[in-house]
Amino acid sequence: MSETTNTNEGKKKPLLNGRRAVPSNNSNDEENEVPEMEAFGLIPRGFNPKDYLRVVDVHMFKDPHEINRQQHHTDKYYSPKLIVRRGQPFQIQIDFNRPYNPESDRFWLEYLIGRYPQQNKGTYIPILVGDVLKPGEWGAKITHKENNSIRLSIMSSATCIVGKFRLYIAVWTPFGILRTHRNSATDTYILFNPWCQQDAVYLDDEKEREEYVLNDVGIVFHGNINDIKLRSWSYGQFEENVLDACLFLMDKAELELSGRGNPIKICRVASAVINSKDDEGVIAGSWDNTYTYGVAPSAWTGSVDILLDYYSSKQPVRYGQCWVFAGVFNTFLRCLGIPARLITNYSSAHDNNANLQLDFFLDDEGKVDTKLTKDSVWNYHCWNEAWMTRPDLPVGFGGWQVVDGTPQETSDGSMYRCGPASVQAIKHGHVCFQFDAPFVYAEVNSDIVYSRREKDGTQVIENIDRTHIGQLIVTKEVGGDGMMNITEEYKFQEGSDEEKLALDTAVMYGVKKQTTQDTMYHPQMDVDMDFQVQKVVLGSDFKVTITFRNKSRNSYTATTYLSGNIVFYTGVTKTEFKKHSFSAKLEPSSSSTFDVVIKSSEYLNDLLDQASFHFFVTSRISETGKILAMQKATVLEIPTLRIKTQGETVAGKQMSVTVEFTNPLKQTLENVTLRLEGPGVLRTMKKEFRQIPANSTLIWELKCIPKQPGLRKLIASLNCDALRHVYGELSVQIQKP
Repeated sequence: MSETTNTNEGKKKPLLNGRRAVPSNNSNDEENEVPEMEAFGLIPRGFNPKDYLRVVDVHMFKDPHEINRQQHHTDKYYSPKLIVRRGQPFQIQIDFNRPYNPESDRFWLEYLIGRYPQQNKGTYIPILVGDVLKPGEWGAKITHKENNSIRLSIMSSATCIVGKFRLYIAVWTPFGILRTHRNSATDTYILFNPWCQQDAVYLDDEKEREEYVLNDVGIVFHGNINDIKLRSWSYGQFEENVLDACLFLMDKAELELSGRGNPIKICRVASAVINSKDDEGVIAGSWDNTYTYGVAPSAWTGSVDILLDYYSSKQPVRYGQCWVFAGVFNTFLRCLGIPARLITNYSSAHDNNANLQLDFFLDDEGKVDTKLTKDSVWNYHCWNEAWMTRPDLPVGFGGWQVVDGTPQETSDGSMYRCGPASVQAIKHGHVCFQFDAPFVYAEVNSDIVYSRREKDGTQVIENIDRTHIGQLIVTKEVGGDGMMNITEEYKFQEGSDEEKLALDTAVMYGVKKQTTQDTMYHPQMDVDMDFQVQKVVLGSDFKVTITFRNKSRNSYTATTYLSGNIVFYTGVTKTEFKKHSFSAKLEPSSSSTFDVVIKSSEYLNDLLDQASFHFFVTSRISETGKILAMQKATVLEIPTLRIKTQGETVAGKQMSVTVEFTNPLKQTLENVTLRLEGPGVLRTMKKEFRQIPANSTLIWELKCIPKQPGLRKLIASLNCDALRHVYGELSVQIQKP
């Protein structure tokens, strides 16, 4: 045969490498051909396969109301296939062409996954029928025989691969093996099982399982430490095609099928594939306030649109910021059965050189030098926690693990990914344990250091703020929409002996901490400065009140400088919209307050989508030359959307929903997009409005047919260039028909 002819046209041969006999098996989607007749040798002429036991039909009991889906807590998945959880028995029924005779008939089941099934890799699983099922090991036993049918109870391994398996039934004859033909109706999805004690993701509290695995809506806490805001997010892990989209993410990340029973590996590769940096992953991040050719991060109401768009287009979806990455990651984890929750860390350190301090450089006047200052404080940052054992770490570091899909520093210099890092290890400073613990430790524990360079080049530290970073870490409470403070899971009480010990441990394990020589840092101890920002609705004037407390017997003069900046929620400045300086006389042993008024006309034109301000106040005491410095972020009150329903709300019957919004600004809003979604009630609906004049009200009415009974949530967002982060939500009780 000449070299040019290729008998295998159209089938791309995978490249082999010298180390493995079989190509890598990292796609759940690909299949191999399985012979329906596997002959042992020459077949005698009189052989008729019809003389032997033959499979006529297989019943999977795969409907949501049937036994398998009910017992395995998978009845909410909107899928026509059987979905079960590993390490727990499920039932199937096989109809033969005649009654089954255990004395003379031999048959077995074969579960296959991927294109190159191998028994030692767990991708080819032959199951013989036995008398007993061993917990957490593959096996099958007959539970019922009637006429030509048998009922089997099948146990899967508690450590088996998570994904979509193909099922074949094989019958032995003296001349060869007869198999059922490929039938996608018998495909079986096997997921993680937090209800099974032998599973690595076992969670022992039923209320927590209902929240962290089965709840398909959640809450994102945003805003900032002084003004916490919350909004709902639709995870939608049970919606149509979402499970397939999540399995596709593991194919996209090229995770070997044999590694897909391990939640540590799955979390690690998923944290890279959730963002599009370096691997064409799910979401492209954008933090620059221009969202041309994409959807503004604030407009998304949930994960389903993003995952399904990516699954069909295979192109990164534009655009996301931290809560979008975290929302989609949470959907992925809960969909596969890994307990997960979305976390918000207020005042999160973004430290460019991971030295546990954020350096803010001041110029001679005490203003922050934006060219020199590279570190920033995010008003908040969202990541996820996933629940699992950590057999790769010493005892005691299992439980909640930090995973973060937002692209920040490249972990180990290769991919943009973060985690899983043990929360317990972070708390105790044991940052030597993989993965990326030093990075997360710095996000919640850094100090802010204000320093100034003298004319001769020496650096003088003017102020150190040890309490600003990681002041509050929260997640949604179990079984409700309230906030649960979990700061103590991450750190000991500020200033306690345990906290000092954890810091020393972290430094010992290689977290860089610069030492501040005492000679360099003598702060002004006898004067305290603080400031408060008035809370107001977008479009109003407000004031900043600065308070000095002179605790000494001396009179001081304080030259004070206020800088107001419009910032991204990441703490990066876009524009300075307010500069104000004044000289203050501080009388001995007394307090004095000063107000600075800020007019709406000063900030409205430059506002960014999170309506977020950042104020620096620095004050130099003339008599001593010492500087007091402080910074605070604040968020404006943003108007909300109102959602109402009319008439009855019954599953399977049409219902009517209206969304209302009143424009609070003194200007017309242009090119406004509304979105509305609710898992189990309606798929995302979008509507565009050309204009909403100042003070006028918009009303959008639409009809839908809810699928699932129970307490459901409708979530809406409004988005335009002048106004973002406008949300509304409504809980609706959908009645059974």
